[in-house]
Amino acid sequence: MATASIRPAAVAGYFYPDDPHVLQAQIGEMLSTAVPLEAVSAPKALIVPHAGYVYSGPVAASAYAVAAGLRDVVRRVVMLGPAHRVPVASFALPAAQVFSTPLGPVPISRKDWLALQQRADVVVDDRPHALEHCLEVQLPFLQTILDAFELVPLLVGGASAEQVAELLDTLWGGPETLIVISSDLSHYQPYAQACCTDRSSVDQILKLRTGLDHDQACGAMPINGLLRVAARHGVEPHLLDLRNSGDTAGDRSRVVGYTSIAFCESTSHAASARH
Repeated sequence: MATASIRPAAVAGYFYPDDPHVLQAQIGEMLSTAVPLEAVSAPKALIVPHAGYVYSGPVAASAYAVAAGLRDVVRRVVMLGPAHRVPVASFALPAAQVFSTPLGPVPISRKDWLALQQRADVVVDDRPHALEHCLEVQLPFLQTILDAFELVPLLVGGASAEQVAELLDTLWGGPETLIVISSDLSHYQPYAQACCTDRSSVDQILKLRTGLDHDQACGAMPINGLLRVAARHGVEPHLLDLRNSGDTAGDRSRVVGYTSIAFCESTSHAASARH
């Protein structure tokens, strides 16, 4: 495969270790010490944070620990996150066919890559992806908890919540598909204020109430889109972790908020599906 079709790791050695053995050990420790607030199984979708592992890794690990039971089931991961560095009109797919991390290559789903290009709101552009961290930092966790899987990586720019919802509907799939929404919560508030702000934002998510803004979460639009489709697909949110950088590795004067939330099939939906 031509080198040009590989998107190399951009933040290895910065957001997470670039040595594969050190990286594996760090992820293994975070997963083994994760204690999710709720016991859930077989999540269909996750909201996870995307800062450096020293800051948000333990929070992300609480989501990936509960998804580890899907190792033999999930073969396709749909990942949406905000474009931090390069403006994107609606959605950006990479031209690259492989994302590389210190743990090895992750292939892009060619079928989805081709199909998504037929949409007027999707552009194929490596530039927004080249230095973007929000999707990349999820990959070593996914490579650890899953067997071989294909990736559908999309950066979200000016898309509306309804556009995101419609896109997620087309990519929803069955048990073989896991949806990962990459987002932090509030940015650079004092600790006590951030705790209050983030708790309110999480309560809004747990009630499936759309309308999150970018002050509440940098991935507000991907989250709002997921909330729109969650009810009609019969999945319910469960809070796994809610902390901030003041709890993990930073000072408390200006913190960034993190949460992990799992969306699992509701018991009522599961029961009705059996009739």
